[in-house]
Amino acid sequence: MIEQLKKDLFAKYKYRTELHAHTNPVSGCSNVSPKEMAKIYHEQNYDALVITNHFFRGLLRDKSKEEIIDAYIKSYEETAEYAKEYGLKVILGAELRFTENTNDYLLFGVDRDILSFCYDWFDKGVEKFRKETTLERSVFIQAHPFRNNMELVDPQLLDGIEIFNLHPNHNSRIAMATKYAHENNIKIRTAGTDFHHKDCGHEGLTALRTTVLPKDSFDLAQILKSGDYVFEVGKNTIVLP
Repeated sequence: MIEQLKKDLFAKYKYRTELHAHTNPVSGCSNVSPKEMAKIYHEQNYDALVITNHFFRGLLRDKSKEEIIDAYIKSYEETAEYAKEYGLKVILGAELRFTENTNDYLLFGVDRDILSFCYDWFDKGVEKFRKETTLERSVFIQAHPFRNNMELVDPQLLDGIEIFNLHPNHNSRIAMATKYAHENNIKIRTAGTDFHHKDCGHEGLTALRTTVLPKDSFDLAQILKSGDYVFEVGKNTIVLP
């Protein structure tokens, strides 16, 4: 019975998307180029890949806001171009950081204009940003909220949290994050590999599984809002968020 249920879920939610991955050189902590990223996720049999490079004030030394955004978009576009060879969908996302602390926030439902808009709020703090702005077509997620040096924020400021972050070099305390999401009635819960390093063996450790392939960043945000998805963790294990 359980095996049949698992088989049915895999069949229904057949499209696999990586929600959290970083390319070099925009994310300096990554050693994966756009070309390598496309090839790796094709080999992992994914249908879609979200590039969530870091995005914050001073991301690139001595570069202007527009130069930073240009570089950010270029890394995404290069990954998407290489991925065409494999039929892999590449989607733009972002991992935002405000100047007040080292918290990270994943943003799905993003384009160049939204990146520019967010950049201007980084020095004002997340509370002011969330209370005084509206991004109706986006989803704002606190990434790995129980990792060392992270600070929990008022759940009312969030659309969701990343409960499964599978970066092998960090303790993201995923059970605590899952418990926190349940206790605070946080509706949107995400999972991501947080893929940075091609020599750690952690590519493709988790996937968002959906009934339809997300068309773009805003469509992905809408799917997350709908709640109609499951996770695949560690290959062939289904998790209901």
